[in-house]
Amino acid sequence: MDIGLLGALNVRENGTSIAPTAPKPRQLLALLALRADQVVPVQALIEELWAGTPPRSARTTLQTYVLQLRDLIAAALRSGAESEVVAAPSAKDVLTTLPGGYLLAAGGGSSDIREFERLCRQGGRAMDDGNLAGASDTLRRALDLWTGPPFADVSTGAQLAVEARRLEESRLCALDQRIEADLRLGRHRELLAELTVLTSRYRTHENLHAQFMLALYRSGRRGEALLVYQQLRTLLVRDLGLEPSARLRRLQQSILTATAENPGPPSHHDELTAPTPGGGLARAL
Repeated sequence: MDIGLLGALNVRENGTSIAPTAPKPRQLLALLALRADQVVPVQALIEELWAGTPPRSARTTLQTYVLQLRDLIAAALRSGAESEVVAAPSAKDVLTTLPGGYLLAAGGGSSDIREFERLCRQGGRAMDDGNLAGASDTLRRALDLWTGPPFADVSTGAQLAVEARRLEESRLCALDQRIEADLRLGRHRELLAELTVLTSRYRTHENLHAQFMLALYRSGRRGEALLVYQQLRTLLVRDLGLEPSARLRRLQQSILTATAENPGPPSHHDELTAPTPGGGLARAL
């Protein structure tokens, strides 16, 4: 079984979609696929589907949804039966009833969430080892698995909503790391368009703004780098009553006080740094 949840729901058995069209069966499949190869308790499924106000017939209705999923699984299994040398599993083997809950067996297939998390760990290790090109490439492959928001076309209850937020945060962390690797590799100008979009989308995210300031400064656009800081500060003060963090203020001050003695951007190997008035480099982040 191949499971895709980083975007629209895409769960396939033998290459055939088993995703139902009705909203609640889709929601059920999304949670079972998210917890593939684990028993999902009946109570957790009911909570997800009916948000604390289940109908009296909740368990019976849930069983009906499970039967609908099994019908789709059975059809998918039949579609691949002719090419199978060994006996194919039954729908009940794929979506199993166990004491207290249900288990969707992935059967060793792919999961975009698991692959994303594996690549993020690999990219993080590459960063720690100083393999910046490897980290950038690996994290980029992780981010390319995303085709949209998690469970994009699924109604989400409490559990899927929490998981969606967790995944979005993981994606933002991976993006942050990949941009950091690219900055260290000297890809300043290549990052400008992307960081323009990201800082517009995440309007109070300080590290993305710091990365944007560095990319602008190192591209010879000192005034624009300072403007990014000023716009962020105005937003933070107005909407949250907060000043920018100390490290962001240090970065702004370093760019602001650059002199003719040190007119150009720092070289790419100076990790997340900015020039000091004396021509040296001070770590800003």
